[in-house]
Amino acid sequence: MKRREFLKKSAATAAFSSVVPIPAIAQAPAQVSWRMAASWPKNLEIVYGSADALCKRVSELTEGKFKIQLFAAGEIVGGLQVYDAVQAGSVEIGHTLSSFYIGRRPALAFDTGLPFGLNYRQHNAWMEYGGGRALIEQLCAKDRVFPLTVGNVGVQMGGFYRKEINTPDDLKGLKIRIGGFGGMVMAKLGAVPQQLPPGDIYAALERGTIDAAELIGPYDDEKLGLFKVAKYYYTPGWWEGSASVTSPVNLERWSALPKLFQLALQTAANEQNLLMMARYDAGNGNALRRMAAGGAVIKTFSREVLQASYDATVKTLQETADKDADFKNIYEKWRVFLDQSDAWFRVAEAPLDTFRYYYAKR
Repeated sequence: MKRREFLKKSAATAAFSSVVPIPAIAQAPAQVSWRMAASWPKNLEIVYGSADALCKRVSELTEGKFKIQLFAAGEIVGGLQVYDAVQAGSVEIGHTLSSFYIGRRPALAFDTGLPFGLNYRQHNAWMEYGGGRALIEQLCAKDRVFPLTVGNVGVQMGGFYRKEINTPDDLKGLKIRIGGFGGMVMAKLGAVPQQLPPGDIYAALERGTIDAAELIGPYDDEKLGLFKVAKYYYTPGWWEGSASVTSPVNLERWSALPKLFQLALQTAANEQNLLMMARYDAGNGNALRRMAAGGAVIKTFSREVLQASYDATVKTLQETADKDADFKNIYEKWRVFLDQSDAWFRVAEAPLDTFRYYYAKR
């Protein structure tokens, strides 16, 4: 009897071994340790906190075998040098906005967002099902970088101003902290754009080095206390329909990463793309009320200012496409998707939202 049981167990073991080799099951990826450089100071708790949560989640998913150590802006490199540090291999991964680096490649703006462009949901749709991800990966590969979408801050506010902005003429000579294509459009309207990392904005406004500044939205703007030194708080931030946050990864280090760790990092990135936006949406309303109570004057850009900004945007994007082949290639495809997506949002989303926000009686 015992002999028969032994033979049965031996046969079962042999059958299992023939399907899944035992050494392959026991073999696990080696320990991997990376460093992440972020573009954000630690007091921007949502966007910096999201980077921290991503690192912790990767460790959790790999049972501590893949660890990423996070560094705030300035601890390894400046907030506007993250992409360069990843490309050079000084750090393995970053946490930044690709639009900070349009000076090197204008088409990187499509990874973040363009003036009067896609909103958060539309951007995700374009990236995942509109061909956007493949286009961005091909673009970043030229810099030996692999891009991961790790969050979004949504549509932004229009920033803080020392004076009221009633007409396009009020923008002439205005020194404003703004980057990306929004800065290029502002320059076309006569403003003087300044590229400053978030941690330097308050001091520049306080000293009068700049006259205005945009950052993200109420939750982060309140943290920096910008309403204390420039009381007019404008909306909307037309320069980005949404601002997608990216973790650029050194392409060589990404390619060498075990598949299991790649999947863990991509999973954590997808989670933060959802959770960052949710946290901003949950916190922005109350932050806006607190700033208004603290003296911020909430104002909306006039139709005249928005129309002038839109017209200047169309010209700027077309001029860039005429000069840059990569930008033109992506812009033509992005524009088709924008028009198709807008057709749907215009039919269902916009009418419902407009009625609920302005006309429905509580």
